[in-house]
Amino acid sequence: MTTNTARNSTHNITKIGVIGAGQMGGGIAQVAAVSGFATTVFDAFPGAIDKCKALHAKLLAKGVEKGKLAQADADAAQGRLTYSQSLDNLAGSDILIEAVVEDIAVKKDLFRKAAGLLAKNGILASNTSSISITDLATAVPEISGRFIGMHFFNPVPVMKLVEVIKGLATSEETTARTIALAGAMGKTAVPANDRPGFVSNRVLMPMINEAFYAWMEGVAEPAHIDEIMKLGCAHPMGPLRLADFIGLDTCVHIMEVLAEGLNNPRYRACPLLKQLVTAGRLGDKTGRGVFDYSQK
Repeated sequence: MTTNTARNSTHNITKIGVIGAGQMGGGIAQVAAVSGFATTVFDAFPGAIDKCKALHAKLLAKGVEKGKLAQADADAAQGRLTYSQSLDNLAGSDILIEAVVEDIAVKKDLFRKAAGLLAKNGILASNTSSISITDLATAVPEISGRFIGMHFFNPVPVMKLVEVIKGLATSEETTARTIALAGAMGKTAVPANDRPGFVSNRVLMPMINEAFYAWMEGVAEPAHIDEIMKLGCAHPMGPLRLADFIGLDTCVHIMEVLAEGLNNPRYRACPLLKQLVTAGRLGDKTGRGVFDYSQK
């Protein structure tokens, strides 16, 4: 649970709004609620809120079952969670954390609508995994000093890292408050500069892309590529299995951001990766990507 010291270190952030009830947004909201913050989750898509609510109930119950969470704490966390299909219900949030599709136009439109809902001195944060924070902040120039990147990792309740990315206009106070908030949520915040892909995806995605090239060029079969990387490099998950977990369409998008942002064709997505996306084989979310999950 969040201690008073941790709460004070976030400069009185008590109310968190999460934009997007998908896998990432739902995970962020769960962690925030368990950490003691009143949290409202917004999603306009029909069924998304109901699915998020059901998943929270399931995961909190599983936490109790495994002894990781006391029943009273699980009940308290559930009591801090509010779900809404109206963006207006995020009004008064001390921080709004956006976690929607990696589409710059969609994100900017949401930021324009959400900026006016912030409490005084509230922070607007993006969970983007690759898009420029400086560019996103141009959608809300009036609060660009309070705009920041807060990149969580999937699954959010398990992964400890939050990449904190400061745009050109982001204030030092905003950065300090965001790092303190991540700590109050039980995460380790590590700063990264506002460059395409930041650190994590700048390093990870080219490796995943190269694994697709190795498969396409017949170096080895997908399962063998993954097994070699797991056993030889101590990776918990092979790069092709990880690509399915992330979503092949997301991998292509991030590679495109890297290629354009760094002005270097070596970051272009592997043709085989793009072909799978064209065929609708996106990974776990469609039941088939590199590997077939239809029987699971």
